[in-house]
Amino acid sequence: MSTIDRCEIIDLPRIQDPRGNLTFVESGKHIPFDLQRVYYLYDVPGGAERGGHAHKELQQLIIAISGSFDVILDDGCATKRFHLNRSYYGLYVCPMVWRELDNFSSGSVCMVLASIFYDESDYYRDYDEFLAAVRSKA
Repeated sequence: MSTIDRCEIIDLPRIQDPRGNLTFVESGKHIPFDLQRVYYLYDVPGGAERGGHAHKELQQLIIAISGSFDVILDDGCATKRFHLNRSYYGLYVCPMVWRELDNFSSGSVCMVLASIFYDESDYYRDYDEFLAAVRSKA
């Protein structure tokens, strides 16, 4: 199985109610990692892209809390594009996968659940450096 095949949409629990729906995420139960950090992207200008990096160890769950956007994943061998537009779907992204986010709708909010605290040394910010690391592990 290639690295990118481990990245998948996770259907999160939904409690539907006429007063408004509720979705929740429990660490280690709905996501395959212990939650250490949460951050979110918002007010992304039209045509802007986010991401453009990979992580050595970090695992993530990316959720479109509001609106929609695309996530393009690349493991150095294959790429996949996911369109996120439901707050009860999360995209699991495993380590050693390059990610880019684009096609943000107006008013969209992207929430990311992360397995480790922020650590700049965990990032690959240069695509060629990322590819070299992938090849060295093959």
